[in-house]
Amino acid sequence: MWYNIRVMKKVIITVVGRDTVGILAKTCTYLARNNINILDISQTVVGGYFNMMMIVDGSKCRKGFDRVGAELAELGNGIGLRIRCQKSEIFEKMHRV
Repeated sequence: MWYNIRVMKKVIITVVGRDTVGILAKTCTYLARNNINILDISQTVVGGYFNMMMIVDGSKCRKGFDRVGAELAELGNGIGLRIRCQKSEIFEKMHRV
């Protein structure tokens, strides 16, 4: 299970960089191959810059959170983007204060 717990956890993935052909396709292909389901997605292009945020469910992924994050970062580097994964708990706990 994703990050070694049995309860499904949501993960926030952000993708930022210069707009180019195939960003969405390459990112979604990686997620699909790793059994990571997209729950919600938002993307914009402003002034030639691409910005995307996804909320995903990684409960069926066999890789750990750190490994998925590293592989997505590497994918992003290969196409000139910054891809970052964050556990949703970070945001949930920030708003409880």
